[in-house]
Amino acid sequence: MTGFAREQLATLLALVDEGTFEAAAARLHVTASAVSQRVKAMEQSAGQVLVQRTNPVRPTSAGDIVLRLARQVQLVETEALSALGQTDSGSSRPTLAVAVNADSLATWFLPALAEASERHSAVFDVHRDDQDHTTALLRSGEVMAAVTSTPEPVQGCSVSPLGVMRYSAVASPAFRDRWAGGGTLSAWLGAAPLVNFDRRDELQFGFLERLGLDARQSPAHFVPTSADFARAVVLGLGWGMLPEQQCLDDLSRGTLVELAPRAPVDIALHWQRWNLDSVLLDGLTLAVRNAASNALRPLGRPPRENRA
Repeated sequence: MTGFAREQLATLLALVDEGTFEAAAARLHVTASAVSQRVKAMEQSAGQVLVQRTNPVRPTSAGDIVLRLARQVQLVETEALSALGQTDSGSSRPTLAVAVNADSLATWFLPALAEASERHSAVFDVHRDDQDHTTALLRSGEVMAAVTSTPEPVQGCSVSPLGVMRYSAVASPAFRDRWAGGGTLSAWLGAAPLVNFDRRDELQFGFLERLGLDARQSPAHFVPTSADFARAVVLGLGWGMLPEQQCLDDLSRGTLVELAPRAPVDIALHWQRWNLDSVLLDGLTLAVRNAASNALRPLGRPPRENRA
């Protein structure tokens, strides 16, 4: 295999980001045929198929490796140009792709992005996914850093602890009174409607299973935005697990009640990022750690930063 030309890497990056050959061509100001020819040349060089010709296109496992290289080259080149004072236009701002879970995005993560953007003139491509799944985006090369529940570092990444996000099982008082009927929690909660974020959300099901209940038999609403999820619980659509950042005010006002005050669920969050010498990634990491330290509960004994 020979090396890839810079324009080839930029073409693969545009193709995966935009999803179609036509959209990538428009972004690069070339023809769709030119995009196709560059990708074919890369595949001939690699001796492997790099993208699945679906709509949108999808990188193969080999394509993931080259895509990661393309993003690293782009970041290093952008930082070098910045150091040379060649980033006068707004369009030359570097883009950092990051992954974060919805609850963190809705509560504490955005201030970190705002701080990093102001200090380093960067823009961000935010991918939202469950904290148990954000590492897959790191492996694929789609993102450079991620908030994740996984403490083991992805190959080529470093990982450091952020803190604990505490969740409580809550419901509106009217909802509790309507379903409880004076019975114990385990006697009624399994039959009561719950609110799930999406079909990857396991928090509610896990809570029910800890009570010894058949979680899959519970009627479930799906509300796929964090703020609307919390509002659905407050309005009595169902019960749900809310992070304390989203429910403490309602608990103090009495518009929510805790269903199991002695059984919170703690999710340890970690920050994983590429092992790349990058001022921008360093700055973003510092901002994320600062924001997390102000918003999350501390871990019992945080380990030293691990690398893979």
